[in-house]
Amino acid sequence: MKNSLFFCYTLSSLFLLWGCNNRSSDSEKKAKEANRAKIDSQMMGSPSAELLAVIPSKADADFLVEAASGGMTEVQLGQLAQTNSMNKQVKAFGALMIKDHGAGNEKLKALAASKNIILPDSVSNHQQKMKERLEKKKGEAFDRAYISMMIDDHKRDIRAFKSAAKNAADVEIKAFALDNLPILSAHLDSALNLQRKMGIPVGPLPYQ
Repeated sequence: MKNSLFFCYTLSSLFLLWGCNNRSSDSEKKAKEANRAKIDSQMMGSPSAELLAVIPSKADADFLVEAASGGMTEVQLGQLAQTNSMNKQVKAFGALMIKDHGAGNEKLKALAASKNIILPDSVSNHQQKMKERLEKKKGEAFDRAYISMMIDDHKRDIRAFKSAAKNAADVEIKAFALDNLPILSAHLDSALNLQRKMGIPVGPLPYQ
């Protein structure tokens, strides 16, 4: 009887877990969970020194996952700027995001593949919702929301890349973060210049 109850409880728990996982569609979270499970599996037993040297840390894997999701978002929003903005400078900034973050995404993919790190195949749910809010805006309203978002995103990205450049366990991931900091800083400077030219006030973010 006890065995039967345990079996039923275990089976119901598995179905519940499957149902929760099945409802989750956040690609960024899935990639992080998959990487952590893989790293835990590789660390089981007594891995050799050679294996330990190539197993990435969870923090390094999370950084690449978040950077990939952020890079995809920058490209998609840059593409949106080409259709929803009437401002030539905003369109040019969006084109720069497509170019720079597109190139950065390709380098990131190659780096992740060399470290056997799984990357998301789409942006996070939160980033998708922000994009959907922007899609509803046109012209000046779009420009103000887009540039404000770019300032907010690049400030956050710079903090994350500075942390990885200082604290990443893997030397190549650390170098990747360090190499991208000047590009992110230049993007932030450009967005801040547009903010001043367009008279966008500093305050609550208009895309929320």
